[in-house]
Amino acid sequence: MVSHVEILVEELSMEAALRLVVPKIVGGLSFQVYPHQCKHDLLDKLPARLRGYAAWLPGDWRIMVIVDRDDDHCDLLKQRLEGVAQQAGLRTRTHGRGPRVQVVNRIAIEELEAWFFGDWEAVRAAYPGVNANIPAKQGYRDSDAIAGGTWEALERILQRAGHFRTGLRKIEAARGIARHMEPQRNRSTSFQAFRDALSRMAP
Repeated sequence: MVSHVEILVEELSMEAALRLVVPKIVGGLSFQVYPHQCKHDLLDKLPARLRGYAAWLPGDWRIMVIVDRDDDHCDLLKQRLEGVAQQAGLRTRTHGRGPRVQVVNRIAIEELEAWFFGDWEAVRAAYPGVNANIPAKQGYRDSDAIAGGTWEALERILQRAGHFRTGLRKIEAARGIARHMEPQRNRSTSFQAFRDALSRMAP
């Protein structure tokens, strides 16, 4: 049984979103979110951080690492994350022996804002006047395959509705949208993978 999850993320906006979304998925499960300055910062510090965890991690704790895919190849990025955990002596689903997985790696494709496109009802609840038909439009039907950057696309759409005229404030938007998110209705495949992995940890 899992009693606590340590979640390592690459930026403050993901931290802001997860602090609101995680309790909707796993209820009373204890968790902590640790943001980094950027993806490069997280990946640079991850080996030492996981080695540190390996020295003291309680048997009923788990670690979840979440990074944006950005322009990386998804499989290669996942292999890199799995390899770092393995080198630290921690078990993942694809490496290590025994039933107890210690580290779960998840990739936001291509970045956090794709998860917001996956729950457009939450975006509309947070920001009135946003076009309700965005998920039906060509180029937006698959929230994990939006071309040209999902945060830029979200900024353009919100600005057309009169929000964030001076530029998207990512942490503010993350809090505003995450407050209305319903994990079970999210259409983003990468969000579903995150949600389902977290759900399996619930006591």
